[in-house]
Amino acid sequence: MSLRIGVNALYLLPGGVGGTEIYLRCLLGALAAIDDTNEYFVFVNRETDDALIPNAAKFHTVRCGVAATFRPGRIVYEQTVLCRMLRAHRIDVVFNPGYTSPLFAPCPTVSVFHDLQHKKHPEFFRYWDLPFWTFLLWLSARFSTRLIAVSDATAADLVTWLPRVRSKVRVIPHGTDPEFFRIGKTRRARPYILTASTLHPHKNVERLLESFALFHRRHPEYRLIVAGLRGYAASKVEARMVHLGLSDAVTLEGWVSRSKLYGLFESADAFIAPSLFEGFGMTVLEAMAAGLPLACSAIEPLQSLTGDVAHHFDPHSTEAMDAALERITQDEDFRDRAAVAGPDRARGYSWERAAECTLQELVSAVDRRVSRNTPSSAPPPSAT
Repeated sequence: MSLRIGVNALYLLPGGVGGTEIYLRCLLGALAAIDDTNEYFVFVNRETDDALIPNAAKFHTVRCGVAATFRPGRIVYEQTVLCRMLRAHRIDVVFNPGYTSPLFAPCPTVSVFHDLQHKKHPEFFRYWDLPFWTFLLWLSARFSTRLIAVSDATAADLVTWLPRVRSKVRVIPHGTDPEFFRIGKTRRARPYILTASTLHPHKNVERLLESFALFHRRHPEYRLIVAGLRGYAASKVEARMVHLGLSDAVTLEGWVSRSKLYGLFESADAFIAPSLFEGFGMTVLEAMAAGLPLACSAIEPLQSLTGDVAHHFDPHSTEAMDAALERITQDEDFRDRAAVAGPDRARGYSWERAAECTLQELVSAVDRRVSRNTPSSAPPPSAT
Protein backbone atom coordinates (compact mmCIF):
# COMPACT_ATOMS: atom_id res chain seq x y z
CA MET A 1 0.00 0.00 0.00
CA SER A 2 1.33 3.41 -0.97
CA LEU A 3 1.20 6.02 1.78
CA ARG A 4 0.87 9.77 1.58
CA ILE A 5 3.53 10.89 4.06
CA GLY A 6 3.56 14.45 5.35
CA VAL A 7 6.81 16.04 6.54
CA ASN A 8 6.39 18.92 8.97
CA ALA A 9 9.34 21.16 8.06
CA LEU A 10 7.78 24.38 9.39
CA TYR A 11 10.49 24.64 12.07
CA LEU A 12 13.35 24.79 9.58
CA LEU A 13 15.02 28.18 9.36
CA PRO A 14 17.93 27.77 6.91
CA GLY A 15 21.16 28.53 8.71
CA GLY A 16 19.28 29.06 11.96
CA VAL A 17 18.58 25.68 13.58
CA GLY A 18 21.99 24.01 13.48
CA GLY A 19 22.27 20.25 13.15
CA THR A 20 18.53 19.61 12.86
CA GLU A 21 18.66 21.25 9.43
CA ILE A 22 21.45 18.94 8.23
CA TYR A 23 19.54 15.99 9.71
CA LEU A 24 16.42 16.75 7.67
CA ARG A 25 18.24 17.50 4.43
CA CYS A 26 20.26 14.28 4.61
CA LEU A 27 17.32 12.15 5.69
CA LEU A 28 15.02 13.38 2.92
CA GLY A 29 17.71 12.68 0.34
CA ALA A 30 18.13 9.15 1.69
CA LEU A 31 14.36 8.54 1.73
CA ALA A 32 14.21 9.58 -1.92
CA ALA A 33 16.97 7.08 -2.69
CA ILE A 34 15.41 4.09 -0.93
CA ASP A 35 11.65 4.61 -1.32
CA ASP A 36 9.95 4.56 -4.71
CA THR A 37 6.57 3.47 -3.31
CA ASN A 38 5.25 6.23 -1.06
CA GLU A 39 4.53 9.89 -1.79
CA TYR A 40 5.98 12.68 0.35
CA PHE A 41 4.43 16.08 0.93
CA VAL A 42 6.91 18.44 2.60
CA PHE A 43 5.20 21.36 4.34
CA VAL A 44 7.65 24.27 4.34
CA ASN A 45 7.64 27.84 5.65
CA ARG A 46 8.34 31.09 3.82
CA GLU A 47 12.09 30.99 4.43
CA THR A 48 12.90 27.44 3.33
CA ASP A 49 14.70 27.11 0.01
CA ASP A 50 13.71 24.69 -2.77
CA ALA A 51 16.94 22.73 -2.30
CA LEU A 52 15.45 21.04 0.76
CA ILE A 53 13.13 18.91 -1.38
CA PRO A 54 14.76 16.00 -3.27
CA ASN A 55 14.42 16.10 -7.05
CA ALA A 56 12.22 13.02 -7.16
CA ALA A 57 8.78 12.48 -8.69
CA LYS A 58 7.20 11.35 -5.42
CA PHE A 59 8.33 14.40 -3.43
CA HIS A 60 6.07 17.45 -3.39
CA THR A 61 6.57 20.89 -1.85
CA VAL A 62 3.63 22.42 0.02
CA ARG A 63 4.30 26.11 0.63
CA CYS A 64 2.80 27.47 3.85
CA GLY A 65 2.15 31.11 4.67
CA VAL A 66 4.08 31.21 7.92
CA ALA A 67 7.54 32.48 8.86
CA ALA A 68 9.75 30.36 11.09
CA THR A 69 11.51 33.48 12.37
CA PHE A 70 8.40 34.27 14.45
CA ARG A 71 8.25 31.13 16.58
CA PRO A 72 4.93 31.83 18.38
CA GLY A 73 3.21 32.33 15.04
CA ARG A 74 4.78 29.18 13.66
CA ILE A 75 3.59 27.11 16.64
CA VAL A 76 0.02 28.44 16.37
CA TYR A 77 0.05 27.74 12.62
CA GLU A 78 1.34 24.21 13.23
CA GLN A 79 -1.45 23.48 15.68
CA THR A 80 -4.26 24.92 13.55
CA VAL A 81 -3.72 25.56 9.86
CA LEU A 82 -1.31 22.67 9.31
CA CYS A 83 -3.88 20.24 10.69
CA ARG A 84 -6.39 21.41 8.07
CA MET A 85 -3.77 21.16 5.35
CA LEU A 86 -2.91 17.59 6.35
CA ARG A 87 -6.57 16.70 5.99
CA ALA A 88 -6.88 18.49 2.64
CA HIS A 89 -3.86 16.59 1.26
CA ARG A 90 -5.20 13.29 2.63
CA ILE A 91 -2.00 12.62 4.57
CA ASP A 92 -1.78 9.12 6.09
CA VAL A 93 1.01 9.87 8.57
CA VAL A 94 2.99 12.99 9.45
CA PHE A 95 6.70 13.03 10.27
CA ASN A 96 7.89 15.77 12.65
CA PRO A 97 11.71 16.03 12.52
CA GLY A 98 11.91 19.13 14.74
CA TYR A 99 10.48 17.99 18.09
CA THR A 100 7.01 19.59 17.99
CA SER A 101 3.93 17.96 16.54
CA PRO A 102 0.43 19.10 15.45
CA LEU A 103 -1.66 17.70 18.30
CA PHE A 104 -4.92 17.61 16.35
CA ALA A 105 -3.50 16.01 13.22
CA PRO A 106 -6.06 13.84 11.42
CA CYS A 107 -3.53 11.01 11.14
CA PRO A 108 -0.80 9.27 13.17
CA THR A 109 2.30 11.30 14.01
CA VAL A 110 5.96 10.30 14.33
CA SER A 111 8.17 12.86 16.09
CA VAL A 112 11.95 13.09 16.42
CA PHE A 113 13.62 14.07 19.69
CA HIS A 114 17.21 15.13 19.12
CA ASP A 115 17.82 15.71 22.84
CA LEU A 116 16.20 16.68 26.14
CA GLN A 117 18.59 19.46 27.00
CA HIS A 118 15.76 21.53 28.46
CA LYS A 119 15.36 18.88 31.16
CA LYS A 120 19.00 18.01 31.82
CA HIS A 121 20.40 21.54 31.54
CA PRO A 122 17.63 24.14 31.91
CA GLU A 123 20.33 26.67 32.87
CA PHE A 124 21.34 26.86 29.20
CA PHE A 125 17.91 28.20 28.16
CA ARG A 126 16.61 31.73 28.24
CA TYR A 127 14.10 32.00 31.07
CA TRP A 128 11.27 33.12 28.78
CA ASP A 129 11.82 30.22 26.36
CA LEU A 130 12.02 27.39 28.89
CA PRO A 131 8.35 27.10 30.02
CA PHE A 132 7.04 27.05 26.45
CA TRP A 133 9.72 24.62 25.25
CA THR A 134 9.02 22.31 28.20
CA PHE A 135 5.26 22.33 27.62
CA LEU A 136 5.39 21.90 23.83
CA LEU A 137 7.85 19.01 23.97
CA TRP A 138 5.83 17.30 26.69
CA LEU A 139 2.74 17.53 24.50
CA SER A 140 4.61 16.19 21.48
CA ALA A 141 6.10 13.26 23.39
CA ARG A 142 2.84 12.44 25.14
CA PHE A 143 0.56 12.48 22.10
CA SER A 144 2.75 11.43 19.16
CA THR A 145 2.04 7.93 17.93
CA ARG A 146 5.73 7.01 17.73
CA LEU A 147 8.91 8.73 18.93
CA ILE A 148 12.37 8.58 17.39
CA ALA A 149 15.41 9.25 19.60
CA VAL A 150 18.68 9.88 17.80
CA SER A 151 20.84 8.14 20.41
CA ASP A 152 20.61 5.74 23.33
CA ALA A 153 21.38 8.68 25.63
CA THR A 154 18.41 10.66 24.31
CA ALA A 155 16.15 7.61 24.57
CA ALA A 156 17.23 7.12 28.18
CA ASP A 157 16.47 10.77 28.92
CA LEU A 158 13.02 10.42 27.36
CA VAL A 159 12.21 7.44 29.54
CA THR A 160 13.65 9.12 32.64
CA TRP A 161 11.69 12.33 32.27
CA LEU A 162 8.62 10.93 30.52
CA PRO A 163 8.32 7.27 31.59
CA ARG A 164 4.88 6.84 30.00
CA VAL A 165 6.37 7.08 26.50
CA ARG A 166 8.74 4.12 26.93
CA SER A 167 6.78 1.73 24.69
CA LYS A 168 6.78 4.05 21.67
CA VAL A 169 10.45 5.13 21.60
CA ARG A 170 12.89 3.78 19.01
CA VAL A 171 16.53 4.75 18.63
CA ILE A 172 17.57 5.66 15.08
CA PRO A 173 21.05 7.22 14.90
CA HIS A 174 22.15 9.75 12.31
CA GLY A 175 24.03 8.69 9.22
CA THR A 176 27.32 9.84 7.74
CA ASP A 177 27.57 12.11 4.71
CA PRO A 178 29.65 10.07 2.20
CA GLU A 179 31.55 13.22 1.22
CA PHE A 180 33.51 13.03 4.47
CA PHE A 181 34.93 9.63 3.52
CA ARG A 182 36.21 11.20 0.30
CA ILE A 183 37.72 14.03 2.33
CA GLY A 184 39.55 11.44 4.41
CA LYS A 185 41.32 10.19 1.30
CA THR A 186 42.30 13.59 -0.11
CA ARG A 187 42.91 15.63 3.04
CA ARG A 188 45.81 18.11 3.00
CA ALA A 189 46.25 19.34 6.55
CA ARG A 190 47.10 22.92 7.41
CA PRO A 191 48.01 24.10 10.92
CA TYR A 192 44.56 24.75 12.34
CA ILE A 193 42.23 22.93 14.70
CA LEU A 194 38.57 22.82 13.74
CA THR A 195 35.41 22.70 15.79
CA ALA A 196 31.96 22.84 14.20
CA SER A 197 29.63 24.24 16.81
CA THR A 198 26.75 26.61 17.34
CA LEU A 199 27.75 29.33 19.79
CA HIS A 200 25.35 28.21 22.51
CA PRO A 201 26.40 27.93 26.18
CA HIS A 202 26.40 24.12 26.25
CA LYS A 203 28.91 23.99 23.40
CA ASN A 204 31.57 25.17 25.87
CA VAL A 205 33.46 27.32 23.36
CA GLU A 206 34.57 29.84 25.99
CA ARG A 207 36.51 27.17 27.85
CA LEU A 208 37.91 25.91 24.56
CA LEU A 209 39.32 29.40 23.95
CA GLU A 210 40.98 29.33 27.38
CA SER A 211 42.57 25.97 26.61
CA PHE A 212 43.61 27.05 23.15
CA ALA A 213 45.31 30.12 24.65
CA LEU A 214 47.54 27.79 26.68
CA PHE A 215 48.21 25.57 23.68
CA HIS A 216 48.89 28.52 21.38
CA ARG A 217 51.71 29.78 23.60
CA ARG A 218 53.59 26.53 22.93
CA HIS A 219 52.49 26.20 19.29
CA PRO A 220 51.99 29.70 17.85
CA GLU A 221 51.76 28.31 14.30
CA TYR A 222 48.33 26.83 15.04
CA ARG A 223 44.98 28.56 14.58
CA LEU A 224 41.53 27.62 15.86
CA ILE A 225 38.54 27.79 13.51
CA VAL A 226 35.00 27.63 14.91
CA ALA A 227 32.29 27.04 12.30
CA GLY A 228 28.68 27.37 13.42
CA LEU A 229 25.81 29.80 13.67
CA ARG A 230 25.75 32.59 16.23
CA GLY A 231 23.90 31.43 19.32
CA TYR A 232 23.01 32.77 22.74
CA ALA A 233 26.67 32.74 23.85
CA ALA A 234 28.09 34.49 20.76
CA SER A 235 28.78 37.84 22.42
CA LYS A 236 30.48 36.17 25.41
CA VAL A 237 32.62 34.03 23.12
CA GLU A 238 33.70 37.07 21.11
CA ALA A 239 34.52 39.04 24.27
CA ARG A 240 36.49 36.10 25.67
CA MET A 241 38.48 35.80 22.45
CA VAL A 242 39.47 39.47 22.66
CA HIS A 243 40.27 39.27 26.37
CA LEU A 244 42.61 36.32 25.78
CA GLY A 245 44.38 38.13 22.96
CA LEU A 246 43.34 35.53 20.40
CA SER A 247 41.76 37.77 17.77
CA ASP A 248 44.53 36.95 15.28
CA ALA A 249 44.64 33.24 16.13
CA VAL A 250 40.92 32.34 16.21
CA THR A 251 38.35 32.63 13.43
CA LEU A 252 34.61 32.52 14.18
CA GLU A 253 33.21 31.58 10.79
CA GLY A 254 29.52 31.66 11.71
CA TRP A 255 27.13 29.46 9.77
CA VAL A 256 28.82 28.16 6.61
CA SER A 257 27.54 26.44 3.50
CA ARG A 258 27.95 22.70 3.22
CA SER A 259 30.59 23.10 0.53
CA LYS A 260 32.64 25.47 2.69
CA LEU A 261 32.34 23.08 5.64
CA TYR A 262 33.77 20.31 3.45
CA GLY A 263 36.70 22.57 2.67
CA LEU A 264 37.33 23.31 6.34
CA PHE A 265 37.37 19.58 7.16
CA GLU A 266 39.63 18.85 4.20
CA SER A 267 42.34 21.25 5.39
CA ALA A 268 42.03 20.82 9.16
CA ASP A 269 44.89 19.29 11.11
CA ALA A 270 42.64 18.02 13.91
CA PHE A 271 39.11 18.33 15.34
CA ILE A 272 37.84 19.00 18.86
CA ALA A 273 34.32 18.87 20.32
CA PRO A 274 34.25 20.38 23.84
CA SER A 275 30.49 20.18 24.48
CA LEU A 276 28.98 19.89 27.93
CA PHE A 277 25.91 18.22 26.42
CA GLU A 278 24.98 16.56 23.13
CA GLY A 279 21.99 14.65 21.83
CA PHE A 280 23.98 12.77 19.19
CA GLY A 281 27.18 14.43 17.93
CA MET A 282 26.89 14.68 14.16
CA THR A 283 30.07 16.72 13.66
CA VAL A 284 32.06 14.20 15.70
CA LEU A 285 30.83 11.44 13.38
CA GLU A 286 31.85 13.56 10.39
CA ALA A 287 35.31 14.11 11.86
CA MET A 288 35.75 10.36 12.28
CA ALA A 289 34.65 9.73 8.69
CA ALA A 290 37.22 12.27 7.48
CA GLY A 291 39.97 10.54 9.46
CA LEU A 292 40.74 13.62 11.53
CA PRO A 293 42.63 13.24 14.81
CA LEU A 294 39.74 13.76 17.20
CA ALA A 295 39.22 14.81 20.82
CA CYS A 296 35.82 15.11 22.43
CA SER A 297 34.18 15.48 25.81
CA ALA A 298 33.90 12.41 28.01
CA ILE A 299 30.09 12.51 27.94
CA GLU A 300 27.39 10.37 26.45
CA PRO A 301 26.57 9.90 23.66
CA LEU A 302 30.01 11.01 22.41
CA GLN A 303 31.95 8.30 24.22
CA SER A 304 29.79 5.50 22.81
CA LEU A 305 29.82 7.08 19.37
CA THR A 306 33.61 7.37 19.13
CA GLY A 307 34.84 4.42 21.20
CA ASP A 308 38.64 4.32 21.31
CA VAL A 309 39.00 6.39 18.14
CA ALA A 310 38.86 9.70 20.03
CA HIS A 311 40.77 11.17 22.94
CA HIS A 312 38.18 11.85 25.68
CA PHE A 313 38.59 14.64 28.22
CA ASP A 314 36.75 16.31 31.09
CA PRO A 315 34.93 19.27 29.45
CA HIS A 316 35.00 21.20 32.74
CA SER A 317 38.81 21.15 32.90
CA THR A 318 40.84 23.71 30.96
CA GLU A 319 44.00 21.71 31.60
CA ALA A 320 42.47 18.45 30.35
CA MET A 321 41.32 20.16 27.18
CA ASP A 322 44.78 21.66 26.68
CA ALA A 323 46.27 18.17 26.99
CA ALA A 324 43.75 16.92 24.42
CA LEU A 325 44.82 19.63 21.97
CA GLU A 326 48.42 18.59 22.49
CA ARG A 327 47.70 14.94 21.79
CA ILE A 328 45.61 15.35 18.63
CA THR A 329 48.24 17.62 17.06
CA GLN A 330 51.54 16.14 18.32
CA ASP A 331 51.03 12.41 18.95
CA GLU A 332 51.88 10.87 15.57
CA ASP A 333 50.86 7.33 16.57
CA PHE A 334 47.44 8.57 17.66
CA ARG A 335 47.06 10.62 14.47
CA ASP A 336 47.99 7.68 12.23
CA ARG A 337 45.45 5.42 13.98
CA ALA A 338 42.71 8.03 13.62
CA ALA A 339 43.17 8.17 9.85
CA VAL A 340 42.21 4.49 9.60
CA ALA A 341 40.08 3.75 12.67
CA GLY A 342 37.89 6.85 12.31
CA PRO A 343 36.46 6.04 8.86
CA ASP A 344 36.12 2.36 9.81
CA ARG A 345 33.95 3.24 12.79
CA ALA A 346 31.93 5.89 10.95
CA ARG A 347 30.91 3.39 8.25
CA GLY A 348 28.57 1.84 10.79
CA TYR A 349 26.31 4.89 10.44
CA SER A 350 24.53 5.52 7.13
CA TRP A 351 21.69 7.82 6.13
CA GLU A 352 20.21 5.01 4.05
CA ARG A 353 19.92 2.88 7.19
CA ALA A 354 18.46 5.82 9.10
CA ALA A 355 15.92 6.35 6.31
CA GLU A 356 14.94 2.66 6.24
CA CYS A 357 14.35 2.64 10.00
CA THR A 358 12.43 5.94 9.88
CA LEU A 359 10.20 4.62 7.11
CA GLN A 360 9.51 1.52 9.21
CA GLU A 361 8.31 3.76 12.04
CA LEU A 362 6.05 5.72 9.70
CA VAL A 363 4.48 2.54 8.32
CA SER A 364 4.20 1.10 11.84
CA ALA A 365 2.31 4.18 13.03
CA VAL A 366 -0.26 3.73 10.24
CA ASP A 367 -0.53 -0.02 10.80
CA ARG A 368 -1.14 0.61 14.49
CA ARG A 369 -4.08 2.88 13.73
CA VAL A 370 -5.49 0.41 11.18
CA SER A 371 -5.29 -2.46 13.66
CA ARG A 372 -7.03 -0.39 16.31
CA ASN A 373 -9.87 0.56 13.96
CA THR A 374 -10.34 -2.93 12.49
CA PRO A 375 -13.13 -4.89 14.23
CA SER A 376 -11.95 -8.08 15.88
CA SER A 377 -12.92 -11.33 14.18
CA ALA A 378 -13.18 -13.06 17.54
CA PRO A 379 -16.71 -13.79 18.84
CA PRO A 380 -18.03 -11.45 21.52
CA PRO A 381 -17.82 -12.65 25.09
CA SER A 382 -20.78 -14.67 26.31
CA ALA A 383 -23.39 -12.87 28.37
CA THR A 384 -23.71 -14.05 31.93
